[in-house]
This record gives sequence, C-alpha cells and structure tokens, in this order.
Amino acid sequence: MRVVLAEDLHLLRDGLALLLESHGFTITAAVADGPSLRDALTRHRPDVAVVDVRLPPTFTDEGLQIALEARRATPGLPILVLSAHVEQLYARELLADGAGAVGYLLKDRVLNGDQFADAVRRVAAGGTAMDPQVIAKLLNAGGANTPLSRLTPREREVLELMAQGRSNAAIAQRLFLSDSAISKHIAAIFAKLGLPISDDDNRRVMAVLTFLNAS
Repeated sequence: MRVVLAEDLHLLRDGLALLLESHGFTITAAVADGPSLRDALTRHRPDVAVVDVRLPPTFTDEGLQIALEARRATPGLPILVLSAHVEQLYARELLADGAGAVGYLLKDRVLNGDQFADAVRRVAAGGTAMDPQVIAKLLNAGGANTPLSRLTPREREVLELMAQGRSNAAIAQRLFLSDSAISKHIAAIFAKLGLPISDDDNRRVMAVLTFLNAS
C-alpha cells in the first residue's frame, strides 16, 4: 500500500515513515511543506495520504487544504489527517463531501504503532478513523434537532464506537454485549438514520458520516 506522508517535524516524519514501513506500507514520498505535498499527491497518486494539518510556509491549515484540493481532483482519495489539537472546523471540512475514506487523529495516537497502522488501513479501504477526542468535540457542539435525536443513548454509544473504526466484535467487547445485540443496534441505527439498503460496509461509513456531520 503506497503512502504519501507530510509532516514538517523531521524526527516525527522519519518516525512515522519507519513505523509505517515496519507494518508493510510503502512510503512513496515523505515531505515537509505544502508545495511538496501538492507535488507528491499529483505525481504519485497514493493509496492513502497521511497529512499534518499545519505545514510550511503558512503553518495554518495548509496541509489540510492541499489534501482536500487533491481529493477534489481525485474523488475519494483517502486522507488521514494528523493534528496536535482537536479543531472542529478542520474535522467538518474533512467530512464535508460525505464520501468516507477519511480520518482525523491526534498526534498522540501515533504512540501506538499497531493502532495507527490499523487506522491508516481502514482509511485506505474507504472507512473512517476518528480519534475519540475529535468525536467528543463534535458531539458537544451538536444540538437536539438532528437525525441523531432519534437514537437511544445506547445506539449513540454504538455509533460513536463505529466512528472510531471499531468492528462489531470490538464494540461488543467494549460494551459487554453479545455480537447479535450489537448487530441489532446497528440495524436500528441504519433504519433511524434513513440509510438505504446497500452493502453493510457502505452503510456503516454513511452512518458514521451522518453522525459526525450532524453532531
């Protein structure tokens, strides 16, 4: 799986590259600034881009904006954003097209190599990988008059864990419920959010995006 990596801090960039390579990824480019990221995404068309939000020369949201620009040129281009902080606006921009294949992780997350590599794979496969702190921030900004208001507290809890990228089995283990109970909750979530019948993986992503955009 080919990865373009953008991170301006040299040690972190090299560390991420080594971590991903140790998990079987191929780093096609590891860059330190916005213009180099734009060139790498155009030149290499990777399977997934791992991008720091803030890159030189502006150190604002250059990394995110260039990744979104590339995603508009190549619809569905998988993007995993790394940030030192939770920025609600950045998360919403990343989710705005509703296409999935997105992630937003805090940099502290990379301390667990296996979890980070798993998140990169999920995003590359079209799924989502959202840090729990990002989800909590979006939830706290939500109102009562959203599609989520139809969900029970348990269903919201299941959906929040889905947004983190957890499997049904992992959700069941976390909530001390059976796999069949989780399947029933997920079926209820799909129905209450009005998601059309389709491949379950697609509906899963659609449910998560509904959850995050409505929060």
